Amino acid sequence: MPAATENPEAPAAENGELNKTQKLAALLVMLGTDSASAILKQFQPREVEAISREMIRFNLISRETQASVLEEFSDVAISASTCVTAGVDYTRNTLEKAMGTFKAGDMMGRLQPNRAPGGAMQSISEMDPRHLFNLVRDEQMQTIAFVISYLAPDKASVLLGLLREDQRDQVIERLASLAPSPIEVAEKVVEVFNAKLGVKQTRALTQSGGITPAADILNAMDKTVSRSLLELIEGRNAELCQAIRKKMFTFEDLIRLQPAHIQRILRETDMKDLTYALKKTSEPLKKLMLGNISRRAAETVNEEMANLGTVKLKEVEAAQFRIIDAVRKLEAEGEIELGDGGAEGELV
Repeated sequence: MPAATENPEAPAAENGELNKTQKLAALLVMLGTDSASAILKQFQPREVEAISREMIRFNLISRETQASVLEEFSDVAISASTCVTAGVDYTRNTLEKAMGTFKAGDMMGRLQPNRAPGGAMQSISEMDPRHLFNLVRDEQMQTIAFVISYLAPDKASVLLGLLREDQRDQVIERLASLAPSPIEVAEKVVEVFNAKLGVKQTRALTQSGGITPAADILNAMDKTVSRSLLELIEGRNAELCQAIRKKMFTFEDLIRLQPAHIQRILRETDMKDLTYALKKTSEPLKKLMLGNISRRAAETVNEEMANLGTVKLKEVEAAQFRIIDAVRKLEAEGEIELGDGGAEGELV
C-alpha cells in the first residue's frame, strides 16, 4: 500500500515545495472526483485522512504547481488548462464517492470538527438553545436558518424544536438552500443580534448551510417530527426534499432499496435482529424484507414475532440500529447504493 503520511500536518504550499502527501493531494484534485475516488480506495483510512486534509487546505492550484506535480507523475494526462478549484466541497464529494456517504461524513467531521464561526457568531453559537430561541424567535425564517447553520446538529435540533410547528419546515428548507453568504449579510445579522445582546460589533466570517447540515439536524430530531417536516418540505419543493432524504437514512428507508441490495443486507443480518426490527414497522417494509429471504426463514421470523408478545421499543430500535449499521458498512464499502429505488421505493 502506498505511503502517504509524510508530514501530513504541513500546510499546502503554492511555491513548489510540496511534500509527498501534498503532491498526491494536488494530483487527485487535478484528476477530478471520479478518478480521485478510485485512487483513494487503494489507501488505508489513516492515509485517506492525511491526503484529504491536504486537499481541504488547497484553495486554487496554480498552473505552475500543476506542472511541477506532473513532472513526478509524467504518465498521468490531464486536460486542465486553468486553475483548479479544491477545498471542502471537492473533498467531501470525492470522499463520498470513494467511501460512501456515512464514512465520508464521519471523516469530514474529524477534519472539520467545528466550522469555526467568526467574531460575535462565536459567542452566539455557544449560547444555550433556549437563549438562542429568545434571540431569534421573531426573526425571519432566512435569518433563523443562518444562525442554525453555525450550530452543531444536536443543538440545532433543540432550537428547531422550540420554534412553532409552522416555522420548522420553512427553516429546514431555507437551511438546505442556503448558499455562502456575502460578508455584508453576515455582518448585518451579527449587528442586529449584537444590538439585542448589548455587545460591541465584531467582524464576522461568512457561513453556509446546505443539504448535509439540514440532514444532520433532521437526523438528530425525533423521528416523528423530522418525518413530518420532510413531508411539508416535499409539498413545496420535492427536489430539495429528495436531496435531503438521500443524506439521511432510517430503517424505514430500506423500502427505497432494490431487492438485490436488500438481499445483500440480509446476508449480514442476524435473524433475531430481523425479528425484533420487524416487530414494529410498516407492512410494506415487512413484506419486502421477508420476501427477500427463503420461505422457511420467513415463516420462522413470523412465528418468532408472534411469540415475542409485547417488546420494549428500545429493543426494537436497537435491532433496527444494528441493521442500519450494517447498511452503512456495506454502503461505505461500495457493495450497495442508498437512495436508488424507483417509484415503488417511496418512503412510507
